[in-house]
Amino acid sequence: MKRIGLLSDTHGFVPEKAADFFKDCDEIWHAGDIGNLDTAKNLAGLKPLKAVYGNIDGADIRSFYPLYQDFMCEEVKVLMIHIGGYPGKYTREARELIEELKPGLFITGHSHILKVMNDSRYQLLHINPGAAGKYGMHTVSTMMRFSIDGKDIRDLEIQELPKSGRTI
Repeated sequence: MKRIGLLSDTHGFVPEKAADFFKDCDEIWHAGDIGNLDTAKNLAGLKPLKAVYGNIDGADIRSFYPLYQDFMCEEVKVLMIHIGGYPGKYTREARELIEELKPGLFITGHSHILKVMNDSRYQLLHINPGAAGKYGMHTVSTMMRFSIDGKDIRDLEIQELPKSGRTI
């Protein structure tokens, strides 16, 4: 079993409470718009970090993190990309990757809107963790954690925080 911490759209700001929220996680996954390398280093200092770059990320982030990642976690194929849409409204690129890679878990960021949705057409669970940073149109910052045990994705928890606050 693996315990995963998930966030997106930090835009250079990681809430101070992230360290405590992710302390029992095995890995942290970041779904893009990291903001800068210091933010990535701070997260990687907490737990091993898997990340993708987002549309606001510059060459420094893009040189370390790919546009998308596909990997296995336990017995679940994971696909993570920053801009991907959601069930019924996928971007063309995301739909092509889903059809080619056939993930069981599809993670996106970008919208700043937390969503957890089953997609019966592609037999996957879609998760967007919302935005953990303090910049953007969201009114509440969010982070998530969950477990992957074999083929089961469970124990999903959401941390809501005010957009202001101290960074780690």
